[in-house]
Amino acid sequence: MVDEMSLLQGAIWLAIYWMYAAWAVHLVKRDVSVVDLFWGPGFVWIAWYAYFSSPSASLRSLIVAVLATIWGARLFIHLSIRSRGRGEDPRYTNIRNKYEPGFWWKSLGIIFALQAALMVVISLVLQATIVNPGPESLSFLDFLGIAIWATGLFFESVGDYQLFRFVRNPSNKGKVLASGLWAWTRHPNYFGESLIWWGFFVICINNFSNVWAIISPITITFLLLRVSGVTLLEEQMIKENPAYRDYVFKTSSFLPKPPKK
Repeated sequence: MVDEMSLLQGAIWLAIYWMYAAWAVHLVKRDVSVVDLFWGPGFVWIAWYAYFSSPSASLRSLIVAVLATIWGARLFIHLSIRSRGRGEDPRYTNIRNKYEPGFWWKSLGIIFALQAALMVVISLVLQATIVNPGPESLSFLDFLGIAIWATGLFFESVGDYQLFRFVRNPSNKGKVLASGLWAWTRHPNYFGESLIWWGFFVICINNFSNVWAIISPITITFLLLRVSGVTLLEEQMIKENPAYRDYVFKTSSFLPKPPKK
């Protein structure tokens, strides 16, 4: 058993070693996209490390670890299938070209160390819940948080599946997916991802002293909206497909809303 500070230090080292392993795999495959495959499972490792290390782990702690595992496993399976035979993600290729020569070692800090740091910050809500779970019996906040998490998983999973089928159909080349969940939000998968972490936070505040862990859902939502998600992807989409501009006008960027006529 460990105290809270030792647990956090353990999570930091776990994230560092995990992303160092990802960096080593990238050297063999010459594909930085492997970092995405390591992302979800990294949180699973941290969640179970916290659960088995915490002296105060409870049923609520177990539920959070299981939910994190479901999320991480789904993400890993989806990305594994999607990336098969596609080569390196263009976003990472652009970064590679920018930092050559010597990108192979620069990537350790530019990409993999940064991902490890983000993993630690975002996983704080999992660690806080597992180590300081609050009342022993389940409460309204637990069921509300699980409902929010499940809604997020629905948007993320269904959105990813709809896009996967659309892209794999050759007749859709040059077209924009504007049906299903994609008719209500331009990024149902990103919206779902954000919702998942807000669900974790609602469960977390069964112990109100954990309110500081709001940094986790705020961080992931900010990243999805302003850094690596919506902003970056849409800049690329508008350049590649002029039809995307019309889709942007008709469809909400993040929060689901009925499409404009």
